[in-house]
Amino acid sequence: MRMPKKERQRLLGKLLEENPFLTDEELSEHFTVSVQTIRLDRLERGIPELRERLKTVASRTMKEEVKSLHSDEVFGDIVDMELDKRALSIFDVTEDHVFQRNGIARGHHLFAQANSLAVAVMNDDLALTVKSTINFLKPVKAGDRVVARAEVKKESLGEKRTLVMVASTVNDETVFTGEFHMYRTTDRKQGELK
Repeated sequence: MRMPKKERQRLLGKLLEENPFLTDEELSEHFTVSVQTIRLDRLERGIPELRERLKTVASRTMKEEVKSLHSDEVFGDIVDMELDKRALSIFDVTEDHVFQRNGIARGHHLFAQANSLAVAVMNDDLALTVKSTINFLKPVKAGDRVVARAEVKKESLGEKRTLVMVASTVNDETVFTGEFHMYRTTDRKQGELK
């Protein structure tokens, strides 16, 4: 038995409040209706498409928390952050980001997402990457959504240094990892972070 339209739209709004990152395709599977039906439901409820929802969350995160970068300096959309602890960003790969010959994303885009996230998570007015060790584990293609998670690991790298680990995934499969040794202008007490 199909769910009534008004009930589906109400639940759609509630679901997107809880998780604004759900795609129309994921929502259509959840409600067992067509993608077009989901789009019409969103329009009737005044719910913007995914890209607009991401921009709203990202701009709110940038205004409230990020100190070390301006919003136009971040590659990808930062959607969650706790300064000096962790951060999360999303990057949707388009045809503009891939090599024409093989359709694989150019590595500098994955690096840019991870590096800007490592800089942004720093609770400092100025944070710079001193050194990075990166690993590309699987190819990324147009249409993929790359979710990068940064975690501040330790500050035992010497005075004014912090280690930030970043792992990027596509559909919960790791495609990129990086260790970013960050320089900060503010002295931090040893052992302040674990």
